[in-house]
Amino acid sequence: MRRCLTALFVAVAAFGAIPATAETTISHGIAIHGEPKLPPDFPHFPYVNPDAPKGGSITLSATGTFDSFNPFTIKGQSAAGIGTTFETLGTGNGDEPSVEYGLLAESIEVPDDRSWVAFTLREEARFHDGEPVKPEDVIWTLETLKEKGPPFYRFYFGNVRSVTKTGPRTVRFDFVETSNNELPVIVAQLPILPKHYWEGRDIGQTTLEPPLGSGPYRVKSFEAGRRVTYERVEDYWGKDLPINKGRHNFNEITYDYYRDQTIAFEAFKSGEFDFRVENSSKNWATGYETPAVKDGALIRTTTQLDNPEPMQGFVMNQRKAIFQDIRVREALVQFFDFETLNKTLFYGLLTQPKHYFWSPEFAATGIPEGRELEILEPYRDQLPARLFTEPFAFPKTAGDGNIRPQLRTALRLFRQAGWTLQDGKLVNADGEQMRFEILLNSPSMERVTLPYKQNLERAGIAVDVRTVDTAQYRNRVDNFDFDMIVSVFGQSTSPGNEQRDYWSCAAAKRPGSRNVMGLCSPVVDSLIEKLIQAKTREELDYHVRALDRVLLWGHNIVPQQRSRDVWLAFWDRFGRPDRFPKHTLGVLDSWWVEPEKSAAIDAYLNR
Repeated sequence: MRRCLTALFVAVAAFGAIPATAETTISHGIAIHGEPKLPPDFPHFPYVNPDAPKGGSITLSATGTFDSFNPFTIKGQSAAGIGTTFETLGTGNGDEPSVEYGLLAESIEVPDDRSWVAFTLREEARFHDGEPVKPEDVIWTLETLKEKGPPFYRFYFGNVRSVTKTGPRTVRFDFVETSNNELPVIVAQLPILPKHYWEGRDIGQTTLEPPLGSGPYRVKSFEAGRRVTYERVEDYWGKDLPINKGRHNFNEITYDYYRDQTIAFEAFKSGEFDFRVENSSKNWATGYETPAVKDGALIRTTTQLDNPEPMQGFVMNQRKAIFQDIRVREALVQFFDFETLNKTLFYGLLTQPKHYFWSPEFAATGIPEGRELEILEPYRDQLPARLFTEPFAFPKTAGDGNIRPQLRTALRLFRQAGWTLQDGKLVNADGEQMRFEILLNSPSMERVTLPYKQNLERAGIAVDVRTVDTAQYRNRVDNFDFDMIVSVFGQSTSPGNEQRDYWSCAAAKRPGSRNVMGLCSPVVDSLIEKLIQAKTREELDYHVRALDRVLLWGHNIVPQQRSRDVWLAFWDRFGRPDRFPKHTLGVLDSWWVEPEKSAAIDAYLNR
């Protein structure tokens, strides 16, 4: 890393020269706060085996179907794994949050005020047809994705005012604002597409033509909707970069598609695919009692990632009138009996989410004090009074199936909101019964949903539970055509611009956004912007805590369950580094096939 003075301009007037300069940093990587931990001459990422052998194959599963290799449109369903065919300007280190190291870019330049960022592309960077990656490709990619790509790109890169070529291999992004520390890191995550390939094609349409990329893999073969196989690019331009040492070890990566997770689980136990992240406590507790596990052919293990744990729950679509009253939402939370479900369905393996940002530095505990209180004070009149005087807590039952105390609380809240229990039905002033549909995309969620439905029916609420295929589910969710769904809100180790897509009023109106709950709050919008503008990590933590508290007191979700452990199962074909990365599993990134072990597994399965 070096410091330099970059002259912006010299104005010459009759009375003399007036120089104006700004200090910039040129580096091999960029961080949101502080500096990258790895030095410019690092040999490889610390969690990989740099001597890992190349070869072999891995088969994974996907759910539903696919009808496109174009992930840059909201139309259709793009194939799993297609991202391995594209490269970005930078790449993340699995041990280090909120940092991007140069990938397509050999260096990154940014001024102290972060009003722009410039990337100098590697001379050796090539697309799979041998064409070099040029500044023109970068410019075309950003402009095209903002104009014709999914709305997410217009939203995420909306603060990029312009992008220009400033040298033979250098491209500069200028920003609308200078208070957004994250923008240079976000721009580094932009996938770069070949202008010469896409100019004769419509990027807004689905296609089963394998795309031209610059990544370590490309499409080898496929059966539409059923299977896709990627092959490692032998002459991949970036294979010898330090950031790629010990990575991308499989010769082939195949995704087999299954109708739902129940079918996929049975296929996995039969050896149809190699690796699985288990998300069912029932499966983990009882489903692996097979000879393969006892014989050591099928391995089970657990790990924990140093990431904020996600919030998962039933999401109420506040675009629907029935869910717009906060008292109704608070009442509906009362009916989920986690304690009983944990005993009867989850084998005591799970806990209930308590926060949207569940990590010690982010979680809003107790009542607001100190700097967090200062942040929230200007919004006092727009927030529930209890937010300032009571610690937030979701309802907790005795775990014996008795929810009478919660039922009484719910009926009181319903009455305040204009709903009363008459002849066994919860009705409004017009005599209309409260009714809504819970939309699911997997039968495995029915075991959690049906007990919730039964509790709601005790209060006279009519609930329909409907399970649909993946394509229909995605289409309905993208267009907000649902009453209630199950959703997961994962968070990064450094929350920032993506919070707009989760919670902002603008995202609530944009089809395909992650603001599935339709939340629109001026307070939340304001907190998001201040969070993004935080200049220090400490200030970021305080603003995330304030946002967590406001979201909790909005009663926007019925929290379900979570596991601190990540449950992994895999057939014993692989070698792997001594440890997982801190923030990701890194299976496709850093594992490799051991031929003798793989042959033994094949013989075991075929015996």
